Amino acid sequence: MSTPHYHINLFWSADDACWIADVPDLAPCSAHGDTPGEAVANINDAIDGWLGVARERGFAIPEPRYRPAIYAAR
Repeated sequence: MSTPHYHINLFWSADDACWIADVPDLAPCSAHGDTPGEAVANINDAIDGWLGVARERGFAIPEPRYRPAIYAAR
């Protein structure tokens, strides 16, 4: 089974003094890191964990649907 490709939001959080990555389709799947690359590596681990728990518990795996507004069809 191939892993779906989910959109990842990546942003700097001044309040937390770190980079935050989150996956809107897999709420509340998020991670952080000292660098953008570290946050992305950590969110990839979080996605794997989120999907693994969902499969173990028999939960539906959501299809990737989130698209940032900048890419939304008009």
